Amino acid sequence: MVNKRKVILITDGDEYARRVVEIVAKEIDGRCISMSWGNPTTLSGKVIVELIKKTPKDPVLVMFDDSGIVGEGAGETAMRYVANHEDIEVLGIIAVASRTRHEEWTTVDVSIDRDGNLTGNGVDKFGAEEFEPGKITGDTVYCIDQLHAPIVVGIGDIGKMSKKDDYEKGAPITKLAVELILERSGYSDEQKRAQNATDS
Repeated sequence: MVNKRKVILITDGDEYARRVVEIVAKEIDGRCISMSWGNPTTLSGKVIVELIKKTPKDPVLVMFDDSGIVGEGAGETAMRYVANHEDIEVLGIIAVASRTRHEEWTTVDVSIDRDGNLTGNGVDKFGAEEFEPGKITGDTVYCIDQLHAPIVVGIGDIGKMSKKDDYEKGAPITKLAVELILERSGYSDEQKRAQNATDS
């Protein structure tokens, strides 16, 4: 039986996102596929899965970006491949809001605004709460609803949000989103049980 790799998918891949995701992965004692950054994504889903399998530990944070391409772009095609791969277990998805011209949107289970507050409404690119419940607009969110992830967390633009998520501040909003996924998925409890078993 294959031990599935535990993965969090993140729908942003620019330079700000790369810096933030690397920092957050270190903070949670996980791993980041740094090579997955790009605006748009350049690696195929197959290559990304191979990179995930080479990482020494879980959870693994992976970035995907469509750079505003209409419909399913390269980032979403790669994300779909990774999410549906038999050796991958998706713990959750961080859906990043953007000011896309094409108004692509997805449903989210919860959002986190730029002040770190959880809300049932969506948030915009700047991390400000919007009035529409359970929905955000972004440029790499077209296929999220079809992936049936255990939890989808909406946040503003990673590493930005009026400097509230700056990587030099430890990217607190993105980190909170990752921690929320780890908690809701039960992965945090698994880690604690494993640590207790090691200590005893």
